[in-house]
Amino acid sequence: MSAPEQNKRLVLEAFDTLFNRRDYARAETYWSPHYIQHSAHIPPGRDGLFNLVKGLPDTLRHETELIMAEGDMVMLRGRFSGHGQPAPWIVVDTLRVRDGVLVEHWDVIEDEVSREASVSGLPMFGDGFPEDR
Repeated sequence: MSAPEQNKRLVLEAFDTLFNRRDYARAETYWSPHYIQHSAHIPPGRDGLFNLVKGLPDTLRHETELIMAEGDMVMLRGRFSGHGQPAPWIVVDTLRVRDGVLVEHWDVIEDEVSREASVSGLPMFGDGFPEDR
């Protein structure tokens, strides 16, 4: 298996472990202790990310719609729901993988819109609007 394919599998497993299963001990094996966080809304480092997730409702879920990798970079397009905010988030996460762990992260986040609010008339994630789920 190529390095990009291995990195995609690693990121998918890491996200499921942290965001869906909330297994923080296992998640530590995926995130470097020297993790660099570029997000404006997440405190620095691995602890900043983990503490943010710990503070979110147990209903938090992450779903992946698309994942791509090249070299040591992985881009993941997903949906976060159940976080206690009015609308789910559609997020593109970009991660750098080194030596089998996540070492750096950037993201772009926007609220998922309803059918009524969608100017294009198309859903932002998958084949349906949030109110249809």
